[in-house]
Amino acid sequence: MNSTNKLFKRTVMMVSGIAFISLCVGLYRLSGFGVDAFTCMNLGISGFLDMQFGTWQLIMNAMILAVVFFTARECIGAGTIVNMVCVGYGADLLCWLVQDAGQVELTLPLRIGALVLGSVFAGLGVAFYMVAEMGVAPYDSVAIIIEKLTGGKIPFHYGRVGSDVTVVIVGVIFCLLAGDSLWTIIGLGTICNACLNGPLIQFFRKHVSEPLLKR
Repeated sequence: MNSTNKLFKRTVMMVSGIAFISLCVGLYRLSGFGVDAFTCMNLGISGFLDMQFGTWQLIMNAMILAVVFFTARECIGAGTIVNMVCVGYGADLLCWLVQDAGQVELTLPLRIGALVLGSVFAGLGVAFYMVAEMGVAPYDSVAIIIEKLTGGKIPFHYGRVGSDVTVVIVGVIFCLLAGDSLWTIIGLGTICNACLNGPLIQFFRKHVSEPLLKR
């Protein structure tokens, strides 16, 4: 494969991965079973600050990016910026299309389907744009930094579980401080995502994204 074709393939994987992540966040919110860990924190804080979710997520990503710049600069690339800007607003758009523009009634089967698809897209999306090596989202770099700083004693998937549990706790605290219903941000989906996202990313990297890039 020549360099132009490889770059094109990596770019497609990066964009596809970020699209999957946007869908994941939107689907988790639509399911009503709780959102993924990072979204949980950002929804809790944005609700406390009375700020649009997408705008706060962009600010939070920028703050984490500053840390990444000094600790794992190799994680920063075009995909990092696209992820920072697009995921939050993409999720907002999906929710608006379904709930406001489409006026879709989210029955229990639809909510369960949204939860399952969101869980799959979460692992698949991160696996795609990480393997593309065009930059990693600031939050996804946290587990990489943990692995790097511990000399591999805490591998990526364990670092991811630890960071996910931590940000869920932060989201819950801010949600309670805002006086909002806790169940708008945390639930079965949050628990599943916090515990399984690291292993799912690892699985999809090994069996899907890495083999696709090598073809």
